[in-house]
Amino acid sequence: MTPTYPPPDVARIQTRTLTLLFVTQILGGVGVAVGIAVGALLLEDLTGTSALAGLGQSSAVIGGALLAIPIVRVTGARGRRHGLVLAYASGVVGALLVAGALYLRSAPLAFVGMFLLGGGTAANLQARYAAADLAAPARRARQLSIVVWATTIGAVTGPSLAPLADDTLREQLSGPRYAGPFLASAVGFALAAVLLWTFLRPDPLRIARSLTDTGEAAPRASVGQGWREFRRNRTARLGVLAVALGHLVMVAVMAMTPIHIKHGMTDPDQVTTVVGVVLSLHIAGMYALSPVAGLLADRWGQRPVILLGIALLVAACATAGTAGHDHTRLAVGLVLLGLGWSCTMVAGSAMLTGAVPTDRRPGLQGLSDLTMGIAGALAGALSGFVVELAGYPWLALLAAITVLPVTVLVWRARDTGKGGTS
Repeated sequence: MTPTYPPPDVARIQTRTLTLLFVTQILGGVGVAVGIAVGALLLEDLTGTSALAGLGQSSAVIGGALLAIPIVRVTGARGRRHGLVLAYASGVVGALLVAGALYLRSAPLAFVGMFLLGGGTAANLQARYAAADLAAPARRARQLSIVVWATTIGAVTGPSLAPLADDTLREQLSGPRYAGPFLASAVGFALAAVLLWTFLRPDPLRIARSLTDTGEAAPRASVGQGWREFRRNRTARLGVLAVALGHLVMVAVMAMTPIHIKHGMTDPDQVTTVVGVVLSLHIAGMYALSPVAGLLADRWGQRPVILLGIALLVAACATAGTAGHDHTRLAVGLVLLGLGWSCTMVAGSAMLTGAVPTDRRPGLQGLSDLTMGIAGALAGALSGFVVELAGYPWLALLAAITVLPVTVLVWRARDTGKGGTS
């Protein structure tokens, strides 16, 4: 009979893993959030148009998505430690390239840097699966959500630190506007990579595989292998779609909020501060209550929590889209947007992880991150053009409309049960 909880030695490894991931998520969260806070602003400054500013955010999202492909292969072959360090290393290089692009006034270099900066996002996302490798099924969503929650500290602090990093570099070294925050991102990613490389031993994925070893050769981890799981497993498919939906709506509205705020203000020195506060609250909504989403997913089942997330996303679009330039209402809308993302992310991730055996998880998880990234990249790319042509309220309306077809699929899907397995 399989025990409900891991044996004591595995439990200690899981506790150690969760603690390390908690710390590195804080560092990685700073790096990601700083880039989100000022990425659109610096690209509008370099290109002179808000449409291309949206494409910059899209570059980071699609970079994180495409980097999932080599990360999955490395993770499958060598374990979580190597995959996570590879992702953070990409983030370091990307942040340095963006900072260099500001010195050189090179928009193409900035786009390349934003693409590689997506590695930091990929690492933060893959870390939630590392937390689930050794988790008991009845606690999978909660333990996964703990790592998601840890990002709160770094992610909320990051946008607020952006003005400080910006002012420090400009005053002390006469650097260009917006370069300081990206140098801070590089430091955060580098520290996270060093800690993981040094202390993520033993590797949680390798331990999980040893506990479920059947003597058969494990399938080679790849996004293609994940696609085959997606096609034949209804529960896995629903989890992947839920995660992608939440990310699409979140990125579409969030990416253009800094530009919308900027267009309603006359003092450029105040724009970064206001954007930092609003996005800090948004990111708090994304991460701060994720353990609640995990607890509800374990107790109620994952499908109801996904539906709750969809309802919050629609409410967010309605609030932000009708806010005008009222910064308070925009902040409320962005908090709701973050909460909706959290519910779909935590419940969907737990659902797809529990839907397949351990040796097949990396491929499906990589496919989920790739799909999520493509959805977010599409949203980021189109959002700038929508705002340029029709305005921010129309962007919010269109984002809300995209929720409806997937809502029907989730509602009609059979309940996957509290454990999330089929």
